[in-house]
Amino acid sequence: MTWPPPSLAPALDAMHTWDTWWSGDPDRLEQLYGGSTGGGPDPKRLALTMSNGMVGRIARWWWGTPTAPGERRTKLHVPIAGDICGGSADLLFSEPPKFTVEDETTQKRLDLLADDGMLATLQTAAEIGAALGGVYLRPVFDQKLSDRPWITAEHADRAWPEFMWGKLSAVTFWKVVREEDSQVWRWLQRHEPGVIMHGLYQGTKDKLGRPVPLEDSEATAPFAPLVNADGAIPTGYDGLDVSYIPNQNSRRWRCNPKLKDWGRSDLDGIEPLMDSLDETYASWMRDIRLGKGRIIVPNQYLQSNGPGRGASWNPDQEAYSGINSLARADGAGQLTVAQFEIRVQEHQATAEDLVNQILRSAGYSGQTFGLGGDVAATATEVVARERRSMTTRGKKILRWRPGLAHAVEALLAVDQYVFGGGLTPQRPTIEFEDSVQEDPLSLANTVNVLSQAQAASIDTKVRWVHPEWDDDQVKAEVHRIQQENGMSVPDPMQSGELP
Repeated sequence: MTWPPPSLAPALDAMHTWDTWWSGDPDRLEQLYGGSTGGGPDPKRLALTMSNGMVGRIARWWWGTPTAPGERRTKLHVPIAGDICGGSADLLFSEPPKFTVEDETTQKRLDLLADDGMLATLQTAAEIGAALGGVYLRPVFDQKLSDRPWITAEHADRAWPEFMWGKLSAVTFWKVVREEDSQVWRWLQRHEPGVIMHGLYQGTKDKLGRPVPLEDSEATAPFAPLVNADGAIPTGYDGLDVSYIPNQNSRRWRCNPKLKDWGRSDLDGIEPLMDSLDETYASWMRDIRLGKGRIIVPNQYLQSNGPGRGASWNPDQEAYSGINSLARADGAGQLTVAQFEIRVQEHQATAEDLVNQILRSAGYSGQTFGLGGDVAATATEVVARERRSMTTRGKKILRWRPGLAHAVEALLAVDQYVFGGGLTPQRPTIEFEDSVQEDPLSLANTVNVLSQAQAASIDTKVRWVHPEWDDDQVKAEVHRIQQENGMSVPDPMQSGELP
């Protein structure tokens, strides 16, 4: 069969485009839009097909304009796509989320699993999802590497998902593990409820090929003794051990029954704006190059360097030998200084407007990315200025919370199945921490005003200042405050002493 499956082609093509912008590699951008002189379309052919056809559509992109033969490439790329995807991850996981389960033993084990690099994995997964439109989370383990399982992120452009009523029912991940001559070996992992089926296929660049033993590849050989007759390995979890977290609702594939449940990238629809931003900055740098002062010297001003070595002009030399030339009325024979104007204001205004439009279309506020300068402000003022970013963050949390809870439940089930222990696998309650922290001085002033107005108890004020504390920590702090202020009097009946 053809691989990847033809039904995935529209999504994989779109993700290839988003991935290219996300990577920030100018060579990949030129290759994507055909602007490279090495392997891109012929300039004459581009000119002939500018008005129609695929080549014409590519040529209308600035990155699709080939560099003229004999000239160096002067195209400049602004990596704003990477800033958007990284900023999305920072909004979600700048602070670690809080996982809570009912069983105390399970809670202690979950805290240990969460502290084992899970936050870094979630930050990476969030950036991948923002770029490719979605990300998959799954638990993995290797008893030779660690005594506990962990969560890993799988990229959406190497997955073939199957959905049922909007829920992920099965998914197949593939990975190229070997390439030799024209042959390609692919490792396929199909995840179904309770099992993972492994298969190794030998084919070509666009064909899956025939199944071969797992021992034929170093990557799959360790799984050969673990699979059963059907090539499956039990996961220890009754449900599907993979969770899919879409970035946003899909727009372009809503009428495609096979792709309608796929997510949408933050970069979807803003590619032309990013292309124009690169063109603007390249034009700005071109003005700077052309604006360098140059002196045009007549031939008779040049000093010979000897036969066959040409002539040169030294602008720093203080004295020159007399030049046998007569002054002409038209000014010929004089030095000419070329100094072009650098259009700073025009380029800067255009670039700022494009950046604001790009961020607005992606669902973010300019202040989130440092536009407008770093000005001291309270948390309330920051949230007001970044309202659009906070709204986008809230929408993404709605999709992340159930998917992440499912992934943690699967992680606990795998931990119990492989490593044992008195765990009770259960779906946790997840609380996302605020990405904007209140300034301590502003918070102290607020608590002081509430104290003077007698509008809040000590318990409420402690919880306000320390929202991350649990009930036991809050009670202990309240008790210490009461003792320090003489508000806590020992019970004489308890101490046995009467006043």
